[in-house]
Amino acid sequence: MRKLVYFISLSLDGFIAGPEDEVDFFHGSDEYMQRMVHDYADLMPHHARVQLGLTEQPLSRFDTVVMGRRSYEPALAMGITSPYSHLRQLVFSRTLVSADPDVRVVASDPLATIRSLKGEDSMMDIYLAGGGQLAAVLLPEIDELIIKRYPVIIGSGLPAFAHGYTPAQFAMVDKLTFASGNSITRFTPVSQS
Repeated sequence: MRKLVYFISLSLDGFIAGPEDEVDFFHGSDEYMQRMVHDYADLMPHHARVQLGLTEQPLSRFDTVVMGRRSYEPALAMGITSPYSHLRQLVFSRTLVSADPDVRVVASDPLATIRSLKGEDSMMDIYLAGGGQLAAVLLPEIDELIIKRYPVIIGSGLPAFAHGYTPAQFAMVDKLTFASGNSITRFTPVSQS
C-alpha cells in the first residue's frame, strides 16, 4: 500500500514557517543540499528541478503531492500555478479555485481523499507538503514523518501540527546529522494497542 509521507522543514523550536509564512531562515550547507538533491529530488518544486538540471530524472519514490491552501499560495504569489508539475498535485481548500488544470483543488474530506489515494494501485508514495493544519487532520494516515531540522530558533510561527493536545507516538527509524547543524530524521508511527 502507498504511504503518506509528511516531509517538513522544522526550526529548533518546532515551526515549519514564520507567522507570515516566512521560510527564508531555513539554510543548509553544501553537503546537506547535495544529500537533499540525491535522496529527495522527487520532492523539489519544478523550478528547483530545472535549476539543478533534474527535469529528466525519473521519479524514484513519489508520484503525488498533497498540500493545504497556505502551502500552495506562495507559488501562486510568484506566478507559479503548478509548482510540482512532475507530480500529481492536490490542494485541499474550501475557498480556492484551481488556477491550473494540473492542480486539483479538493474541498471534500481530506481523510477520505488520502485513504482513496493510498488504496490506488501504485508503487509510489504520496508527499504531504504541508501545512500544519492539514497535517493535523491527516495525522492518523501519516505512515512516515521526515523532519529536516535546521539550527535556527524563530520564536513564533506555524507549528508542524496545528491541533490541540492529542499525543501520537512515533519511533525514530534513522537520522543523518551534518556539520552545519542540519539533520534529517525519519520516524514511523507507533501503533497504539
